[in-house]
Parts: sequence; structure tokens; C-alpha cells
Amino acid sequence: MALIPRTDLDVFGLCLGGNVFGWTADRATSFDVLDGYVAAGGNFIDTADVYMARHPGNSGGESETIIGEWLAARDGMRDAVVIASKVGKLAGLDNLRAATIRKAADDSLGRLGTDYIDLYYAHFDDSETPLAETLGAFGELIEAGKVRAIAASNYSGARLAEALATAEREGLPRYVALQPHYNLVERDFESDQQPVCEREDLAVFPFYALAKGFLTGKYRPGGDEIDSPRAEGAKAYLDERGERVLEALDEIAAAHDAEPATVALAWLRQEDTVLAPIASARTVEQLDPLLASTSLELSGEEVARLTAV
Repeated sequence: MALIPRTDLDVFGLCLGGNVFGWTADRATSFDVLDGYVAAGGNFIDTADVYMARHPGNSGGESETIIGEWLAARDGMRDAVVIASKVGKLAGLDNLRAATIRKAADDSLGRLGTDYIDLYYAHFDDSETPLAETLGAFGELIEAGKVRAIAASNYSGARLAEALATAEREGLPRYVALQPHYNLVERDFESDQQPVCEREDLAVFPFYALAKGFLTGKYRPGGDEIDSPRAEGAKAYLDERGERVLEALDEIAAAHDAEPATVALAWLRQEDTVLAPIASARTVEQLDPLLASTSLELSGEEVARLTAV
């Protein structure tokens, strides 16, 4: 467990992504995955109001609803877990104006069946809404006890720094964490947002930590087709660079009797600002290599090789 700076939120070293709930994992399977994660010591669950609106027949909020029903079915579970959700991307609520944030938060609380969200993200940067308005609305939620802490997702380093400076200048709540697109094959974070996170002591929770499944090692040149909605995105990494990454993952995984996914997540977790990578499992069986990353310690040489490759 690790404490998110400037909060009393103690989180597990792997955040369970809830984007698959109500999408590639039905209600019963989602319950099983959540039960398995918590049984292994996990306590940090990530979702959003927009999950998973793009699935045919969905309109958004499906993930939050399933998590809420699971919480209601498990006595005492709400106080045992840290729930993160997001605002700013759902159709009709796709901005960060004050009125939008207030409504979206109440809608999310209703679906989750709880009276507070532990960590509430601005899902995307809204350049058309003043940062002070957004942060002020988040502050109202904190004062009302509806939100415990706030964070940013998909913010550039410059905008993240501007948001933090605005909070300081205006006496408004500051973001305590960033959720960026970051993994072994997506490294822009290191030159853009990472310096801000280091300087400002922000926790980092990378999404697409396994590069849409590519870093699990399931996708290989000339390999069989994988039946997954993410297959096309994962296969986009199958170039010369991607093959070098897979080769390094395979060798290091073999040395630890581990899965490539475990090594890829452990590499992320050992980056100084990363408190917990975010990864999702659409079956209980997919949980094991994800959970194993929290106890795998890579050597300095292994980390350096993966970083360089």
C-alpha cells in the first residue's frame, strides 16, 4: 500500500480498471473479478461516467452501476476500497463547467450507490472552461463531503502546471494525481508530464498500462487472431520496435518465472512517480499476472534494459 500525497488515501500497487465492466465483462463476471481482486489485497478501483458508452446498447454509467451493485452486495466493502471516477467525457456532460461537474458527480454517486467518491478526475482538459471554475466546482464537492480528493487525466504537462498554479493562487483545491497514457511503448509522459509530477509531488496512475493488451505478449507477428475488441489497437505496436520490447519482456519474464504482463507492470510501478498502474481484467484468470506485478522487483539492470529497448 502507498499513500497518495496530500491525502489519507492508501492504495494498492495495482489499480483495477473498471472500463471492461458492462462491456467485455458482464455483471456476474465483473463481480467475480472484483471479488478476486479484493481477496488478493486490492483496494483501488478506477471507473468513469462514460464507461462504457461506446458499446452498442450502452449509454454510459454501466461500469459505475455494476460497481455500485457489487458494493451493495458486499457488507462493509465501501469503506474497504478506494473508488476513483471521472467527469468530462460523457455525451451531454462533456465539459468541465461547474454545472456539469455538479450534475455528473450526483449522477455517478447515484449509480455507485454511495455518498462519496474517493478520487474524482477531470477526465480530459477542457480548454474552453476557466481552470478556476473547474477547480471551484470540485472544491464545492469536497466541502459537501461528496469527493475526498481530485485529480487530472489526459492533461499536458503545461496545463497540469497551470492548474496547480491556479489552485495555489486562488486558494482552490489542487490535483493530487495524474492519470496519463504511459507504458513501455508510449513514453511521451517522460518528457512532458513527468517533470511536473516530480516537482509537485503528484501520484501517477498510468492508463493503458499494457498498451491495449500488446504488453501481455498475446499479439505476435504472424500469430493467430485474438478475439478481443482491443486487438486492432494492440497490433498497431507490432513493428520492429515492438518486437524488440516483446523479446526483452520474454527474457526477463522467463528469468522470474513470470508473465510478460507482470514484468511490464512492474517496470511501470518501479518508476518513481508511479504509485499504481491501471490494468483491467475481463476474466478472473486474467487477474493473476496483473496482481503478481505488485510483488515482482526487477533489478536495476532489468529496468534499464526495458527503459532503453
